[in-house]
Amino acid sequence: MSGKPKIVVTGGNGQLGKELQEISSSYLQFQFYFLSREDMPIDQFELVRNYFDILKPAYCINCAAYTAVDKAESEKELAFQVNGEAVGVLAAVCKEHGTKIIHISTDYVFNGQGTYPYTENFPTDPINVYGASKLEGEKQAIQLNPDCVIIRTSWVYSSFGKNFVKTMMRLMNEKDEVKVINDQVGSPTYAADLAKVILKIIHDWKPGIYNFSNEGIITWYEFAVAIKEMINCPCDVKPITTSEYPTPAKRPAYSVLDKTRIQETFGIQLKDWKNSLAICIEKIKKQ
Repeated sequence: MSGKPKIVVTGGNGQLGKELQEISSSYLQFQFYFLSREDMPIDQFELVRNYFDILKPAYCINCAAYTAVDKAESEKELAFQVNGEAVGVLAAVCKEHGTKIIHISTDYVFNGQGTYPYTENFPTDPINVYGASKLEGEKQAIQLNPDCVIIRTSWVYSSFGKNFVKTMMRLMNEKDEVKVINDQVGSPTYAADLAKVILKIIHDWKPGIYNFSNEGIITWYEFAVAIKEMINCPCDVKPITTSEYPTPAKRPAYSVLDKTRIQETFGIQLKDWKNSLAICIEKIKKQ
């Protein structure tokens, strides 16, 4: 058995899990274990406990989540099971084994009625089932494992998996016109940047809730226009309002996170959203 500290990554096949896999070879001081839901369903207490008994990991990065925001409205029980109860199970097992856990949360824990970036202490008030289930996960993690780290992030995209950037690139190449919402404000997060921050936090562990995204405040429409320009596509991008594009789940109108705490605590320099987007698009083009 290797003497290196072990890091278990749940949700290993998701966007963030894949980005962590990609950079793991640069962190040879750790031994990584990337687990899909098939490998270890985090909502099955005994399976999780048995896995941890055998592996005895030093760290756990929980990227596993139910992320179908609209579907969650009709699958509330499942969303709460995966995003709430299962996080509590994982946090409790980590505490039993002295494993430090980082749990990934979301800007959707806020109601979107703010007018300036949300600090970590701002009152939570989710407006959809997904946000409520993620908030429940935060509460359970803190209650059952006070030494945990929670990272709230927003508008996550990557060269892996399904996300806004890849969807827009596909639609713009297929259609003459796409309509994109212009009255929801937030900050994109390139999952590759978040992956590096997570490993920095592991190195300089300080428990607590932290916000992370790339730098810059934009609408989804502005995000789409930037993608169009970077892929040099003639597709016409038209702004629409949220009311013109009704969805089963309400979306927060304002989702900007204040990143002061994570910057000051870990000495992190935030990357501008456009620079990170350009890097990601180049990677997607090569796929």
